Amino acid sequence: MLYETRWNQQRGTRPVRIANCSGYEGTDPGYHMKLQAELGDIDFITGDYLAEVNIAENAEAFAAGTHPGYEQTAWDGLEQTIDIIAKKRIKVVINGGAQNPKGLVERTHELVTKKGLPLTVAYVEGDNLLSVMNDIRKNGLPPHLDSVNSEVNFPKDTLNLLEDESRPVVTANAYLGAREIVKGLELGADIIICGRVADASPVIGAAWYWYKWSETDYDRLAGALIAGHLIECSAYVTGSNFAGFYEYDLDNLYDLVFGIAEVENDGSCIITKHENGKGMVTEDTVKCQFLYELQGNIYLNSDVKGILDDVKIEQVGRNRVRLSGIRGAPPPPTTKLAIFYRAGYQSELLINATGYATAEKWDLYERMLRFGLKRRGILDKFDILEFQRVGTPAPNASNQLASTTYLRIFASAVSPSTNLGLAATMSEFSMQHFSGFHCTSDQRLALPRPYLSFYPALYPQSSLETSVTLLPSPSQGTAKSVTYPTTPPSHTEALAPRETYDCRAPRPLSGFGPTRAVRLGDIALARSGDKGANLNIGVFLPTALPSSLPPSARPEAWAWLRSFLSVAKMKALLGEDWRAEYHIERVEFAGIGAVHFVVYGILGRGVSGSARLDGLGKGVGDWIRDRVVEVPVRFLELKGGRNARDAARL
Repeated sequence: MLYETRWNQQRGTRPVRIANCSGYEGTDPGYHMKLQAELGDIDFITGDYLAEVNIAENAEAFAAGTHPGYEQTAWDGLEQTIDIIAKKRIKVVINGGAQNPKGLVERTHELVTKKGLPLTVAYVEGDNLLSVMNDIRKNGLPPHLDSVNSEVNFPKDTLNLLEDESRPVVTANAYLGAREIVKGLELGADIIICGRVADASPVIGAAWYWYKWSETDYDRLAGALIAGHLIECSAYVTGSNFAGFYEYDLDNLYDLVFGIAEVENDGSCIITKHENGKGMVTEDTVKCQFLYELQGNIYLNSDVKGILDDVKIEQVGRNRVRLSGIRGAPPPPTTKLAIFYRAGYQSELLINATGYATAEKWDLYERMLRFGLKRRGILDKFDILEFQRVGTPAPNASNQLASTTYLRIFASAVSPSTNLGLAATMSEFSMQHFSGFHCTSDQRLALPRPYLSFYPALYPQSSLETSVTLLPSPSQGTAKSVTYPTTPPSHTEALAPRETYDCRAPRPLSGFGPTRAVRLGDIALARSGDKGANLNIGVFLPTALPSSLPPSARPEAWAWLRSFLSVAKMKALLGEDWRAEYHIERVEFAGIGAVHFVVYGILGRGVSGSARLDGLGKGVGDWIRDRVVEVPVRFLELKGGRNARDAARL
């Protein structure tokens, strides 16, 4: 009763504390939900279990009755935490229902009933559009997600799911907003299980309900949207995937607790964590996560558009960082629709070479395989066939591993026989190899394996049929489940091409004085990631690192960074990975000293369809930071710590 009284008396009168427990299926064990519940007072637990591909990976097994359709780690978390949820009156909103939110809710309801807990559970439906999209060759495809941008060239084979029936659609899920969540909470639900709601929608729904906002409170909703964006990726805001990790105690950077957002009534928030758990929340961890997976200066959600230009991030206490300055606007009339289809078969071959004449060894091996494939009549039957050289042998290496690199042969084709032909060709020439040829003993990846590819689309929100269903609580005896339909936003704004610009008032780089050739990472941090075929890269001046620039130097350093990091410079930094068919957009976030780029098409068809070794683009930011550039000496001389020592050695 103590916690229930607190809820009734405090709802809307103080910041709502929302703790996230998951950022992806399988990788975040259920104990993270329990930790968030037991380590301190919170009002809501949210969880994002769905990346773009995993909702599709188990779809066929679910349809065949060999998979439950929901995420196991979501169930594990509920099972471990249910007693604390009931005792503390914590409300839970997660999208771990995946393809079968009803199934997870029914299992949770059985647990609640067995324990006699006073909890009402509910599930959201309306995101699954497979029945609408399963005959696209007859009815056509909805518009591509990037169709409003005339500058974007779609990656090769983007539309090949229309070519023949050998590429059937497996899943089609629309990204829902928070409206169904809010409705369920208003009707008394304690636990709401969703399918494909957008990553931040559970946090938006929690804050919207807590403060009884209107659907047109766009600035507030947009603030909650970004709060959700900051905490939805597991421990990314508390020290994981953090570019400046090497400046800190490494033993504090694993076994991390996840983030908490304290959302205020105006939509601003403080990002924090439970103090009795490992990790850290600093301006720089928050900036890294803010820049992650953005698509420019507008963040889209089914309920609101977040306008990010004026974002501010500031440390206000130990492990407490305030984010403000987010503005909102009406949502678009469409939402994202993720369509996955069986695209064919993939194979990978990994071949090692050591030492002298490595480049010539790879030249020989590629020529030999292409000759064999052509003789078999299959060279032109691959959708993708790439010979990727990974690594550079260390000069005068003191051990063999340092002198060894490998060739990654990546192949995809519509027929498994084409990929089998690649393995057969490798076998045919297995004794006609270069000097020192060797490979791992396990070459199972050479065998063709089916894969799913991704088509991101736009779908009208007005065409969705969404609802929330409440199951009876144990105290209601034999009462039946009740379904409540929901409606789309009453006000929308059409999508427009995204803003892009080079520095609007660049300073001549020569005006910053003498320079030194150092790595870009000696002065800047970065974060990169994927959105389907597109890569985003955010680069910013660090604030909270031990070797950061002093406040007096930051305005000049920011003037240099924004003048230096032009679209042309990013193309140059991408080097041999840049292709003319790609397109770059660039914006600035002056309030946090960041320049942000979106590179369209560089990840191919994205997710499992990408031929890149780093198909999610997570390593690009660290690669760009390792590129050697000319940096004004005066900024380097102000810095201390590891980065300055490294710079001096270059």
